[in-house]
Amino acid sequence: MPGQAGELEQRDGPQAVRRPPTAVAPAERGATRIADRVVAKIAAQAAREAVLPLTRGAESPHATVVVHHGTARVRISLELDYPSDIGGRCRAVRRQVAERVGALTGMEVHEVAVQVERLHRAPAPGPAHGRTQ
Repeated sequence: MPGQAGELEQRDGPQAVRRPPTAVAPAERGATRIADRVVAKIAAQAAREAVLPLTRGAESPHATVVVHHGTARVRISLELDYPSDIGGRCRAVRRQVAERVGALTGMEVHEVAVQVERLHRAPAPGPAHGRTQ
């Protein structure tokens, strides 16, 4: 269709003339929608980064997300080592998830709920368990 942005216009002859692109109003350009499952993967990865290193035998964090009008509500389920500062670790997870989801998706994160599914006993510092000679 002639008149489209950057389209070639044919003339009488072998030469073609490029028309300048026309400005399209932002409301007419369309919109980008990020699927909830993509936001959930971003949130789970951010939670994983916040709790590293994972205790041996612990599952990676899992996230569920509800997105509505550009805002996200996130629920993270994770496993932590014990003893540790559980409140501090959960606070770090909330902060990391909110920052990463906001930065990568442009959404506002109104809520990050952290649910600790299981506590794992942290390995005792010192010599390895087992027989020594």
